[in-house]
Parts: sequence; structure tokens; C-alpha cells
Amino acid sequence: QVQLVESGGGLVQAGGSLRLSCAVSGSIASANAMGWYRQAPGKQRELVAGITSSGRTNYADSVKGRFTISRDNTKNTVYLQMNSLKPEDTAVYYCSVNYFPGKVYWGQGTQVTVSS
Repeated sequence: QVQLVESGGGLVQAGGSLRLSCAVSGSIASANAMGWYRQAPGKQRELVAGITSSGRTNYADSVKGRFTISRDNTKNTVYLQMNSLKPEDTAVYYCSVNYFPGKVYWGQGTQVTVSS
């Protein structure tokens, strides 16, 4: 069983930055893709950023130019650098890893709160 542990969330003022980390108990070098999702109160969980095994990235339109996803295979860790944070970025952020064939694991989530 692969376990994911997110960290780095917290309270920040609008315009500030946070860096989320997701430590994975298994090897992420063999993962098809990894991603960061978020879920705000009363809303559905949405994809924020994803990164494939080849390093290709994709972002939600709402975070393009502000967030950056990266991975360090040597540390089995995925990061989400969040800059220019806005109050609408407030949510619980979840890390996910996808292994072939179709095995997906989730972390427990970390709260990000952006005050105006």
C-alpha cells in the first residue's frame, strides 16, 4: 500500500506564497503521473496541476502562471509552488499518484487558507 503525506499548507495573506510537498512511500519514478487537486467547501474536487513520468505538466487555467508543479524522483516527493495566492485558492489540497494499471493513491490533504 502506497502512502502519501502532504505538508506545507497554512494561512497566508493574498499575494503570498506557499510550497506544498507530497512525500510518497513508494517510488514515483515508476508512476505514470502525479497531480495536485483541491476541494473548496461546497465544491467538487478539481485538478490544479499534473505532471507525467516524462515531466510534462498541465495546469488549471485559474492557476497558470502562478503555480508550478515539480517532482524529485530521488526523494519520492512532488511539490507545488504556489505564488501570488488569491482568496479563491483557499481549499484543501490533495496529492495523487497514478500507477499502471489504473492504481491511484491519495494523500489526506493539507489546508491552504488565503486571507484577503
